[in-house]
Amino acid sequence: MTELTVGMKGEKSVAVTNENTALMMGSGSLRVFATPAMIALCEGCCAQSVESALELDMTTVGTKVDIEHIASSPVGAPILCRSTLVAVDGRKLEFEVEVYDNEKLIGKGKHTRFIVNAKKFFDKTYANVKKRITE
Repeated sequence: MTELTVGMKGEKSVAVTNENTALMMGSGSLRVFATPAMIALCEGCCAQSVESALELDMTTVGTKVDIEHIASSPVGAPILCRSTLVAVDGRKLEFEVEVYDNEKLIGKGKHTRFIVNAKKFFDKTYANVKKRITE
């Protein structure tokens, strides 16, 4: 386990496929990299970047996304997200992200995650679901 520190960086990549286009994801009518796919890539990049610094029973959950999708990318394009942890405030983690298609910047923004106990979070979530079903 490493120490959770401001400046931690992460990278995660995907290729644009038919499955992550706006047309297939329902966020538009074109076969280009979908904004929801970009957001998922950014969240995953941030989560993975701090994973090794968390205690064994802890994880992070995304709570806020402010991503600007500034350029389109065709099917087949390689997409790379780079994240930087810019603030740690107790359990709150704030990241800056940049997304590239080859060397071209296609997205940028901020993402917030919170550190949670995985089991407690899961149990609480499903206790609420069970409660709603029995009401």
